[in-house]
Amino acid sequence: MASKKTLKGLRDKSELELSNRARDLREQLFKLRFQRATGQMENPMKMRQVRREIAQIETLLQERAKSA
Repeated sequence: MASKKTLKGLRDKSELELSNRARDLREQLFKLRFQRATGQMENPMKMRQVRREIAQIETLLQERAKSA
C-alpha cells in the first residue's frame, strides 16, 4: 500500500519538482552503487526502492507530456 500513497503524493507535484526529485534520486542511486561495490551497503533494498521511485516519476512525466 505504500506505493499507492507515494504515487498519489507524486501526482500532486509539479513537473519541475518531479524532475528535481528524479535527479536527486539518480544521484542517490549512483552513491548506492558505489557503496555496493565497496561492500559498505547497509540496506540493499534501498537500491530497489530508489529505482522504483525513479521509474514512477519518469512514468508520470511521460503521461503528462503525452496528454499536453
